[in-house]
This record gives sequence, C-alpha cells and structure tokens, in this order.
Amino acid sequence: MHQLRKDPVSGRWVIVDLENPRLDFPAQAKIKSSKVCPFCPGNEAMTPPEILTYPKKGLTGRSEWQLRVFPNKFPALKIEEVPDKTAEGLYDRVGGFGAHEVIVENPDHQRELADLSDEEAELVVRAYRDRCRDLRKDTRIKYILLFKNYGREAGASMEHPHSQLIALPIVPSRVQGEIKGADKHSQCTERCLFCDMLKQEEKKPKLLVCSKDGFAAMEPFAARFPFETWIMPTKHASSFDSLSDAQLKPLACMLKEVLSRLKRALGDPSYNFMIHTLPLTDKESESFHWHIEIIPHLTRVAGFELGSGFYLNPTPPELAAERLRNLI
Repeated sequence: MHQLRKDPVSGRWVIVDLENPRLDFPAQAKIKSSKVCPFCPGNEAMTPPEILTYPKKGLTGRSEWQLRVFPNKFPALKIEEVPDKTAEGLYDRVGGFGAHEVIVENPDHQRELADLSDEEAELVVRAYRDRCRDLRKDTRIKYILLFKNYGREAGASMEHPHSQLIALPIVPSRVQGEIKGADKHSQCTERCLFCDMLKQEEKKPKLLVCSKDGFAAMEPFAARFPFETWIMPTKHASSFDSLSDAQLKPLACMLKEVLSRLKRALGDPSYNFMIHTLPLTDKESESFHWHIEIIPHLTRVAGFELGSGFYLNPTPPELAAERLRNLI
C-alpha cells in the first residue's frame, strides 16, 4: 500500500511506500583525487586569504589552524557586485551580488564532522554562527544559506571536509514557502508548527530519533527522501545566529550524533545538509523555527518528481526513525 502525505510546513505532497519499505541501500563510491589538496595545511596559498581562522588549541601560527574560512575561489556570487534590480519586459534580474565562502572544518583530509571531538565540532558550529552575525551587518544581504555537500552523489567536488555559505540579496522561494506554511498554522492555532511537531513526539514518539540538551532530531512526517532527518532546538527560536555560546556544543554534539547514526545505518552515504533560518530582514518570529535538514542521497529524483512536484519515498519515516533511534 502507498500513502499520500502532505507536509504541514511546505504543503508539498509525498508518496510513501508502506507495502515494500526499503531500509537498505547499496554502498556508494567516495571521491578520490591524486591532486594536491588546496584545503590541507601547508597549501594555504592555493586559496584566497582567510576571513576567519581558529588556531589549534595551545598553538599559534598561520599553519597551525583548526578551522579556516575564506571566499570561494569560484564564487556563485560576489560581494563586489551591485544588487541592482532591472526588468526586461516580463523578466526580472538582479546583479550578481552576494557572498560565497568555504568553511574548512578541520586540517585532516579524512576526518569528517562525525569523526571530530566535541570541541572540534563546536568550532565548526561557532564559525557558522559567527559568519552569519558578521554578514548580517551588510544590509544588502537578505538571506544566508549554510550548507554541506558530502560525497559525489551530493555534489561535492572536493574530498577535504568542508561546508559552504552563500549570502543572497533575495530570500529563496523554498524558505519563503516554509515561512508561509508556518504562518498559516500560527494564524489558526496561535502556536509554532515546529514546536507542535516536537510536543507531539514527546507524547508518543514515532518520528523522533533522539533529544538531548535542548536539541532534537526527527524524521519529518512527509519526508521527501529516505532517512531525511531534521535537527531543531527544543525551545523556540527563529534565527540560527541567535545561538548562545552555551548552545554551540550541544548543537555540535547533536549534529555529530545524527551524522554518525546515518553513517552506521546506511554505510556512509553521500548527503547534503542545509540550515533554514529566518531572513535577515525579518523580525523574530513566533511561528517560524530554525532547523537543519539532512538529506542522504539514496534515491534519485526523476521525471515524475520533476514534473509533478511530488516525491516518491520508499522508506516510511517511522521505520527510518526507529532504525536510527535504536542505534545507541
């Protein structure tokens, strides 16, 4: 039996296979390159100058870094451009203004986020937050998307562990859709939809993976992809960069935990994760709740999904949550 499910946040529809659920997927080939890695220590001259550097604990010096942030050498958008809006008949366009940065998460070519110590992972999350806070000062920027591509199937072109940040002069339509869906729920209930999702899982856990120290991980009810997992704060917050220093390590530990469980359950799959937060121009919202969406690449999007906007998910989210929850 298949079941149509409507995502309460975005309003999109998903078809979930309940009759022949799939929990096992083939192993994926990893990116291997014989070229010199520009992200490794000693090769700093191969990248643009740093915007931010965290030194290794107890050590100083440019080559003894734990984390580096620098502009992408081949940026999608440039801070030097002007965000002028123009129109040509029906067609609107904006100058290629923005920012595109690379966050090299650690010096080791092979150690991914799930392999780092709690303190090392905390520095990654701190860099995410601090770069958002710094870019927020530029009033031309409307939205900042933090994301990570891991593995060939997820679009990664470099093997060395890294994340990226793109600052935009417009708010992405996908984020606008989530905000609209959350607002609609709030207008009817005077509550946050995301908070309601978490409270429902507290009463009767079906989609919850784990919850600890102010953060929870769960499978969305209408997951688009097998083992799609969301992380969010258990206390309402609409802007990612509102994270306090005390929240950085618990979030880093939760992100590490979820990535580790996905790795053990699925054989180290390629994945993307992205942080959805409130636009910089919006005031704090009682209806929208920032969150991280983690999407393993286990199936392919094809003609039906592209043509209809529906997604076909062969893995019921309840079964995915149960499998991840039982991995201690």
